[in-house]
Amino acid sequence: MSEEDQNLETVMGLIMNGGNAKSSAFEAIHAAKTGDFEKADEKLKESDHFLTEAHNVQTGMLTAEAQGDHAEVTLLMVHSQDHLMNAITFRDLAGEMVDLYKRLSEKEA
Repeated sequence: MSEEDQNLETVMGLIMNGGNAKSSAFEAIHAAKTGDFEKADEKLKESDHFLTEAHNVQTGMLTAEAQGDHAEVTLLMVHSQDHLMNAITFRDLAGEMVDLYKRLSEKEA
């Protein structure tokens, strides 16, 4: 596999895992909104799994860079990093929203 293909595979791994993490976090909010807190917690864990996968890809990139294997910075690479950071932020917010829905549900009971 060429270096360009490896870089593309790495970048797509970040985008895919970041997107999956964000989608799972959104599903967690929706589940909590409907009172399904077990599913909400499951979706938050799923989101965390995708973020861990993305983090592992990112760590590989950073390790290669630290070892002197400099990757070309492309718009697609920047986009993948942006996508990941948005997913992390969204996951954090989703956790807070699930907690809020739980508290509201407890007060209603």
